[in-house]
Amino acid sequence: MTTSEVAAITLKDVRHDGRVRVYIARANEQMQAIGYTEHGHRHAGIVSTIARSILTQLGHAEREAELAAIAGYLHDMGCVVNRVGHVEAGAMMAYSILTDMGMRADEIATVIGAIGNHEEPNGLPISAVSAAVIIADKSDVHFSRVQVSDPVKFDIHDRVNHAVQKSYLRVDEAARAITLELTIDTTHASVTEYFEIFVLRMVLCHRAADFLGCKFHMNINGVNL
Repeated sequence: MTTSEVAAITLKDVRHDGRVRVYIARANEQMQAIGYTEHGHRHAGIVSTIARSILTQLGHAEREAELAAIAGYLHDMGCVVNRVGHVEAGAMMAYSILTDMGMRADEIATVIGAIGNHEEPNGLPISAVSAAVIIADKSDVHFSRVQVSDPVKFDIHDRVNHAVQKSYLRVDEAARAITLELTIDTTHASVTEYFEIFVLRMVLCHRAADFLGCKFHMNINGVNL
């Protein structure tokens, strides 16, 4: 069978793979055990959907958008090993799974490169797929990600996520602008606290948007920043 005859692996294929289901679920169990926000199938699905949407709305090819969706779904799978080094672990795990599934080598390279470059401070937008995954990942800030039940035990990440009542990523192809719109309940966390923990993530988003030929903006409680 030639390379051109290899069946294209889809997000549906990846989501239904038993290994992927187990590893992402167990990754989130570990994150919950150490007090981190949700990194399970909910987060994977949202990042996957947003990454695909970014490239689709910017006019990229359908297959490239599909690869962004796959990379977005798998991006935190390496947390099943450890939070530290999860991007490298996740990339190698994805390589093994996608190779077994029969994905083309050039597409695997794109996916694992995106997984390996999504985390601050060392992540880099090395492709349109990786840029989309970076922005999608960093835009998933929401109260539903908090896994600590007792507010007394909230750390700053919990407080900030708990304070975000609404999060929406707006992509304007005509204006070449990508805007993260947040509604924050400032009785739970201040805007200053948001930037205290998210400044490196926003820098990475700016770089990713630049790679896509766009400008990255933020709007918090109706105020453009």
